[in-house]
Parts: sequence; C-alpha cells; structure tokens
Amino acid sequence: MADEKTKKKQEDSKEPKASKTGILPWIILAAVVLLCAGGGFLLGRLLTGSSITGAAHASEEDEASQPAPQADPLGAASKTEKTWFHDLEPVVANLDEPGATRYARATLTLEMTPEASQKETAKIFEEKTPILTNWLTIHLSSLSIEDIRGDKNLKRIQLQVLDAFNEELFPNQKPKIKHVLFKEFAIQ
Repeated sequence: MADEKTKKKQEDSKEPKASKTGILPWIILAAVVLLCAGGGFLLGRLLTGSSITGAAHASEEDEASQPAPQADPLGAASKTEKTWFHDLEPVVANLDEPGATRYARATLTLEMTPEASQKETAKIFEEKTPILTNWLTIHLSSLSIEDIRGDKNLKRIQLQVLDAFNEELFPNQKPKIKHVLFKEFAIQ
C-alpha cells in the first residue's frame, strides 16, 4: 500500500512537471518570435525613415503651430499663370550595350509655359510628334546603361530633351516647354 501511495505521488508529481516543461518551450518560442518581429519592424522603420501616418501627423502639428500665411506669392503667380501639360506616347529604345540586349522605356510629360497657347501648340505637337519620337528613340539608343544610371544622368537627359524639343518645336522663338517630366523611365 505504501508502494502504491509513493507510485501515485510520483505519477502526480510527474504529470504537472511534464505539462510545465511542455508549456515552457512554447512560451520561450513565442517570446523569441515576438522579439524578432518587433526588431524587424523597428529596423524597417529605422531604415526607411518615418511612416506616412507619422509624417501626416507631423505636418498637421507643424501647420497647427505655425500662423496662417498672409499672402502666398507662388500661389498668386500660379493663379495668374496657368501652365499646362502635354503627354507623349511611350518610347522604347535599345540601349548601346555591347554583348547584352537592354531596353529603355520612357514616357514623358511636357510642362508648357503659360505663353504657349494650348490650341496652337496642340496643332504643332500633332504635326511634329513623329519627329520628336524619332529624336528621342535615337537619343536613347545612343546611350549606355552607365549614361542613364543615377539621378544626375537623368537630369542631364531631361535637359537635353528639353533643349532639343524646344528647338524642334519652336525654332528661333522663346522656349515654350518649361520642364520635361518622366512619367515612366524603365530599363530592362
């Protein structure tokens, strides 16, 4: 009888011990997973900067803390001077890369000055679009991947396109294209 009581005590003491050791690894595993997830989240926030919602709250706080501006010189100028935009069709060109076939796809939007009449300029664009597309295709085909890579090179290309398009569309006139904007610029 004493043996039976000691056996029951041993079995009773083993059962809770077994359940505690069975739960403890799961608790540790859950804690490790939560720590890794939190660390990954924080590292992502640290590397990418502030979040969109954080930036929105910060800008709302900045607006609330600053007094309302009395006059907006840029806003007044933009109301009197209306710029408008003209979208060009996408252009695809082979890049000048020996040993590899690489393509550049560019879709441009031209920002026009207020002096450019939308009706008159639309007629000019209709007539000259094939010439502009041809020039852009040849220009992109003459570039290598190194000529395109980086923001400095893209800005240089924008200026080259701006100058060439203004010269082609409005020869011997004041330039009417204000900016060349990349709607899409992909390299494959």
